[in-house]
Amino acid sequence: MRLERESEFRYRMEPEGLMRVPGVVFASPGLLPEDQALRQVADVACLPGIVGASYAMPDVHWGYGFPIGGVAATDVGAGGVVSPGGVGFDISCGVRLLAVDLQRDRLRPLLERLMDELGGVTPRGLGGGGLWRVTGAELSEVLYGGARYAVRRGHGVPRDLERCEDHGAVPGADPGRVGDRAVERGLAQVGSLGSGNHFLEVQAVEEIYDPPAAAAFGLRPGQVCVMIHCGSRGLGHQICVDHVRVMGKAMRRYGVRVPDRQLACAPVDSPEGRAYLGAMAAAANYGRANRQLLAEAVRGVFGRLTGAAVELVYDVSHNLAKIEEHGGLTLCVHRKGATRALPPRHPELPADLAACGQPVLVPGTMGTASYVLAGVAGGEAFHSTCHGAGRSQSRHEAARRTDGRRLREELEACGIAVRGSSWRGLAEEAPTAYKDVEAVVAASAGAGLCRKVARLVPVGVVKG
Repeated sequence: MRLERESEFRYRMEPEGLMRVPGVVFASPGLLPEDQALRQVADVACLPGIVGASYAMPDVHWGYGFPIGGVAATDVGAGGVVSPGGVGFDISCGVRLLAVDLQRDRLRPLLERLMDELGGVTPRGLGGGGLWRVTGAELSEVLYGGARYAVRRGHGVPRDLERCEDHGAVPGADPGRVGDRAVERGLAQVGSLGSGNHFLEVQAVEEIYDPPAAAAFGLRPGQVCVMIHCGSRGLGHQICVDHVRVMGKAMRRYGVRVPDRQLACAPVDSPEGRAYLGAMAAAANYGRANRQLLAEAVRGVFGRLTGAAVELVYDVSHNLAKIEEHGGLTLCVHRKGATRALPPRHPELPADLAACGQPVLVPGTMGTASYVLAGVAGGEAFHSTCHGAGRSQSRHEAARRTDGRRLREELEACGIAVRGSSWRGLAEEAPTAYKDVEAVVAASAGAGLCRKVARLVPVGVVKG
């Protein structure tokens, strides 16, 4: 694909063929993705009703249909479509950051015991059970109410909802659109980490770039934090599978042509589009409840071992499609491997964060830093930014190049306690399998998508 460099961190791909809008890639030269991902940026630009551009964040890489790190909005009133590939299989995969009222130096004597207990209370790995074995009726409530229902049942405190995107539950959830197999997969996994790149990481605030914002978020230098990265588990995956199949059959009826069948889609206002959005919102609420349960387990461990209070900084998803108003239009904004970054004074922000903008949580991978960012005024791509470092190697390639046992030894030699589910799982998520998170954050901030608030470094990690 032909890219023209428009500025230091912005590249443009002019429309050609079936493309309805240009492609825009935010990146530095060293972060430009492989041709396969650029092809997907161009393919997304062919979606009916797409407006603005097909955007790619600095952590962009190849995915299913959409690239991971892709953002695209369609005009609902002009027949714009919704595509499950623009959300991904792990619906509402996201990040939750907890601030512990404890300094790093006080944690050192307790670290090994703390990590043992965190590893012991965190269900993880493929399949597996969860912390909350819900009944069918309770699962419906989870799908409707997300973290709100979890808090109502005693798994958290009301303040948690104030610091959670959508106050803990995406509106419009329709559990009736969730298939039987998805329900079956979801019953046993509420409050579980999963596998792959999901993790629970104990961190410390190493550097603060924006003191007023950090103070509003509840962060201070040297403070212990816990970051949780997970999503909607098997339930969300099954919903994506089911609705891709339905939309793939429905496209001809709506006269929709796309260059890749993985971009299966339907008009937002069609029965298929509404069914998917209702099921997607239900899966998103499952993901919010999932992280809420894991956060409560973390509170319990820190309470028993240190007596320290644990408060939620923020919880935000990076795999979601949302109906939003932009420029007087009602749009369906797909963010796949991209984080919404609301600017200061946005009406959806809680009052105590209004002056700062929305917190954005960008995890690194084992051994590398994570970042807390904030939304900025005038941010492009419908107020979106990066979601992580972005893979540079496939899991197979990473496992072939890395020895999990040696990696754990190297991390522990650097003072990072590791509790993994398998040696192969550790190898697949080695730091060398990802892009440089420092460069990704620099490009995101340099492109005007967000600004830096704080840098967090790992102390211990529980891997899925």
